[in-house]
Amino acid sequence: MDNVREILKIVVVGHVDHGKSTVIGRLLYDTKSIAEGKIERVKKTCREKGKPFEYAYLLDAFEEEQKQGITIDTTQLQFFTEKRDYVIIDAPGHKEFLKNMISGAANAEAALLIIDALEGVQEQSKRHGYILSLLGIQKVYVIVNKMDLIEYSEEKFNEIKHEMNAFLNNLHVYPLKYIPISAFYGENMTEKSDRMPWYKGEPVLKAIDLFEKEKGLEDKPLRFPIQDVYKFDNRRIIAGRVESGTLKAGDEILISPGSKVTRVKTVEYWADKDRKDTVSAGMSVGITLEDEFFNKRGEIITHRSSGPLVSDTFKANLFWMGRNPLVKDKRYKLKLVTQEVECEVVSISRVIDAATLETLETAAEVKAGDVAEVAIKTREAV
Repeated sequence: MDNVREILKIVVVGHVDHGKSTVIGRLLYDTKSIAEGKIERVKKTCREKGKPFEYAYLLDAFEEEQKQGITIDTTQLQFFTEKRDYVIIDAPGHKEFLKNMISGAANAEAALLIIDALEGVQEQSKRHGYILSLLGIQKVYVIVNKMDLIEYSEEKFNEIKHEMNAFLNNLHVYPLKYIPISAFYGENMTEKSDRMPWYKGEPVLKAIDLFEKEKGLEDKPLRFPIQDVYKFDNRRIIAGRVESGTLKAGDEILISPGSKVTRVKTVEYWADKDRKDTVSAGMSVGITLEDEFFNKRGEIITHRSSGPLVSDTFKANLFWMGRNPLVKDKRYKLKLVTQEVECEVVSISRVIDAATLETLETAAEVKAGDVAEVAIKTREAV
């Protein structure tokens, strides 16, 4: 186990064309985490087009992305330092691809928010900051890129820092660092820049190694959503994926909704080599129970001592991405892990523009791209 390297997932977000892909490409290049053959192919393509070598081109994983010249999907790549391995998620900056950005950011443990030093804080800079707050990502560095375009001005850097800090602090997001860089020229990426002697902090790569990883999902309370129930011989095997915690034969469990209490009889396996006494977060598994209940997809198994909150009415902060506005009293389908249930919005407390933080205390609908505090009632308990 001592040879297992720690992995940290980081999402890179920001307004379109502020240099997210260049930052990531530079990190991959400088840490020698990308195949030399791919680098040569990119350099050859640049020569053929009469363009200078662009680190962002190293990330063009999708043909459509190459045609448009923008990131339209979340791209996951890896780079390595002496301390740990990183999975870095390049999220799109365009407003039209906000759903892709959220799905990518939801898997991250930390974030780099990129801002163009010349353009300053833009609409998507703020919107992405809001999304990070909704997702509960607290480990955030704000990276002010393209400092070369403003002659490495400390004054301009501080203006951006103060503006973004005021916005994020209102969301209870407190960036751990603000780092001025020029990703294209490699200034303050892996080594401190001579062009910005006024900056006393670490360059990006060394700062990333300072992120502290949270405790693993296996150390959190058990959450085992039921994916399906299969009948083999006289056994009813409950199948699913352990989302957090650990589970073993003999554990006293609670099945919700319904508050059914029993014990795990067996942890199933196909062959002796697959046999495990204990299963933990991230593992897909089948189990049998000591008592027979009618179990179904969507129920969740926990330890009896750490059961979930169960209700058919709850309040939520939501980020609406539907084509049509969200309205009260209309029927919607709510998906919660493996559970699907019909629901309706019974009240809209307030609507917030994610880019400006302007608030409407009385609103009849929620438009795409807005955040709302709502009360939801489900047809059955969740």
